[in-house]
Amino acid sequence: MSYVALYRKFRPDSFEEVKGQDHIVTTLRNQILTDRIGHAYCFCGTRGTGKTSVAKVFAKAVNCENPRNGSPCNECEMCRRINAGNSLNVIEIDAASNNGVDNIRQIVEEVTYRPAEGKYRVYIIDEVHMLSGGAFNALLKTLEEPPEYVIFILATTEVHKIPVTILSRCQRYDFHRIGIDVITARLEELTAREGIDAERKGLQYIARTSEGAMRDALSMLDQCASFLIGEKLTYEKVLEVLGAADTSVFGNLMQAMLRSDTASVVSQFEELIAGGRDAAQFVTDFTWYLRNLLILKKTGENASELIDLPAEQIREMARVAEAVPENTVIRYIRELSELMSSLRTAADARIRIEVTLIRLCQPENARGTVPADMGGVNTGGSAQEYAQAAGPAAGTALPRGLDPADLLDRLYQAETAQQGMMERIRKLEQMLAEGAARNVQNPSGAQNNPVKTAVQESIPEEPPLPPPAPEELQIICANWQAITAQVREGFSRQLIAKAVPEFDPKEKEPILYAVFSNGLAERIIGKEELTRELEWIISRKYKMRVPVRFRLRDSGSSGLATISVDDVIRSKIHMDIVEEE
Repeated sequence: MSYVALYRKFRPDSFEEVKGQDHIVTTLRNQILTDRIGHAYCFCGTRGTGKTSVAKVFAKAVNCENPRNGSPCNECEMCRRINAGNSLNVIEIDAASNNGVDNIRQIVEEVTYRPAEGKYRVYIIDEVHMLSGGAFNALLKTLEEPPEYVIFILATTEVHKIPVTILSRCQRYDFHRIGIDVITARLEELTAREGIDAERKGLQYIARTSEGAMRDALSMLDQCASFLIGEKLTYEKVLEVLGAADTSVFGNLMQAMLRSDTASVVSQFEELIAGGRDAAQFVTDFTWYLRNLLILKKTGENASELIDLPAEQIREMARVAEAVPENTVIRYIRELSELMSSLRTAADARIRIEVTLIRLCQPENARGTVPADMGGVNTGGSAQEYAQAAGPAAGTALPRGLDPADLLDRLYQAETAQQGMMERIRKLEQMLAEGAARNVQNPSGAQNNPVKTAVQESIPEEPPLPPPAPEELQIICANWQAITAQVREGFSRQLIAKAVPEFDPKEKEPILYAVFSNGLAERIIGKEELTRELEWIISRKYKMRVPVRFRLRDSGSSGLATISVDDVIRSKIHMDIVEEE
């Protein structure tokens, strides 16, 4: 028999083997025990968290001839057929490749016939969000009132793409990311069953790198075990196979950065790349290292409960944490987080990483550093230091809850505006001086007033008013805070709430442009799932289909106009009240 991958070989056969989803397993088992089985379920969550596996176990449990505490026995004829994949009672459909109306019509025709054996016919539709609009409409009536012997299980990683009319007819179950401890325990169990000699420290790293996906963890374990046949799977070997770096490397890197030793930092990074380490994985691991440093500085002795590393590594990191200012660690994390977002579409990943590392070695040139001569405060430090120095002098205090990144953007905009104003004053003084000189040479030319001419030339002409925005965009603009308050992810919600709704007067169809002034918005500009989520919120709440686009101020936002809401339209809009935290 050919080799079977570990994630397929050890796919859960019963509810007892499902790890990290106790809230879902308990609910489904109770439904089976009390005969309260629903007709439609929606399993949603990130990849590798057990959606399809739980669906197959549930399909076996409802058809099992001898269920044990709500779980399938895996011994009866029905369980064996379902495990072998030749049962007519369990039909798996990949909606990514079978997403048309005809595919759903075939299901609608099939459900009219009772199963030849067993109690239920179970349809598992994987990646259901890939179905077309027509396919969803064809499924709608059957999903609402299917025959008593039919069960639908819809699995998806992007639940926001599923129409609300479909979701409202299903019991929704959200699969959580699996914890590192749970994945590590499962890997230890499976390595023991497979006869693989593995070090716990190495398995912990695999669990942390999997980002809560059990399937990813098993795939990486399979890769490491294949590379080290007959050898012990140690932590160092795992790093070598997966292209990662040890925490001691990051400690040396941090010390060089604090010394502003740019040559040493670049040299260490070059050695890692030459040794076969993955550049993107390096950035991810370095960010995790900085996160652990920050936790060490804030929690002290209690850090071991929050950091999944051996005690000796935590002690080594504690020594580094003592020498690093907290503001520096936060700035490094912010810079590397922005770098990770840009690496996903970058063709020159190595160059971008090197530039970021060099910038981190030179705080005075780093983004987020306030110029020493700004506002007469010679700090040369972070935004917090500048605010502390400038706030009392101005008689004002830093507003509570103000994001440091937002403060940095405001300071940068203020500096830019100050430079522009100084340049205009310089030109005006030059024009006045030239006009005064001409007046001395030609005293009879009293009708030419140099001061008046200079002032008139310095005042720009008012641009023509843009045409009024379409009514759809005016309604959205008037309710912008209520709309953005429904965005699920907290960081994105705060950025989008501060965006300015604008439109392009040249476009015939109404398109909403959310224009950002905050530089941190670069990390969400290319996320199509966020624009689709806003479109879905607008469609559900106001029954309008309006495309949404993200733009950064002065970068692709030229030609856009501000949306003004007419009084007549405003009077007809029911304004939602949004409570801010």
